[in-house]
Amino acid sequence: MASDTDTETAPVTDVPGESTYVETNGIRLHTVQAGPEDGPLVVLLHGFPEFWYGWHDQIRPLANAGFRVVVPDQRGYNLSDKPDDLSAYDIDELAADVVGLLDALGRDTAAVVGHDWGAAVAWWVALHYPDRVDHLGIINVPHPTVFRRTLKRSVSQKLRSWYMGFFQVPQVPERLSKAGDFRLLVRTMRQSSEPGTFSRSDFERYRQAWGQPGAFTGMVNWYRAVARSRPNPENGHVKPPTLVIWGAKDQFLKKSMARESVDMCEHGRLVMLDDATHWVQHEHPVRVSQLLKEFLAE
Repeated sequence: MASDTDTETAPVTDVPGESTYVETNGIRLHTVQAGPEDGPLVVLLHGFPEFWYGWHDQIRPLANAGFRVVVPDQRGYNLSDKPDDLSAYDIDELAADVVGLLDALGRDTAAVVGHDWGAAVAWWVALHYPDRVDHLGIINVPHPTVFRRTLKRSVSQKLRSWYMGFFQVPQVPERLSKAGDFRLLVRTMRQSSEPGTFSRSDFERYRQAWGQPGAFTGMVNWYRAVARSRPNPENGHVKPPTLVIWGAKDQFLKKSMARESVDMCEHGRLVMLDDATHWVQHEHPVRVSQLLKEFLAE
């Protein structure tokens, strides 16, 4: 655990929690931590192109329900370390970050909840470290085997995932994304979400995170690393109790993968939100928080 000298005031004053740095898996992750220190641990993992703030609507409800909530900036993002080597972004390393976070916090197990890329990491942790995960929460990303299988068979999913190929090009994605004060990223998030989902102040915070030195390359390196390594999980069946929440209007991922993913779980349940997009926890913050509280209390 980081020392007292590594603890700062939370960077966003309207969200509860302390901003704390934690050493894990050979790197230093920035985290926001809230709730009673002896409460059941919940680790919330953000996706691309977010940072810890992607969970700001869920931190307070979970903390008020008695959970110890820890929300890291994952490696490559915002205030966390940004290794240069592409292999540092392999999914095995990303999962080891989470396990090391539990070790640093002195916990044997935790509930691991992820959205987008964070959900991909959460799946990997549950598959490879099942004894460390007491509950698995997944939002809008399929089980890795299901995604791999669908990409091979489905032309429509390949078209939806076109940007993954674009991110393989050296330097160009960084330059285009940074142009016009990250105009492309802002437009993509607005166009793929329900109107009014993200506010002007939200995007001010995102731009600050994206503009951290080395951040955008670190973020894109997740895509570059997975394309290079093409990982397959050692075990396809998920043992921890699993809740999958899915926005049916996701422009990036076919909703058929949600049910197939639950079928890969020994104890899985799917909640399909028909009026939600990929950005479920932003569009339905109360509903998602309540679903998580009920699930994590089981």
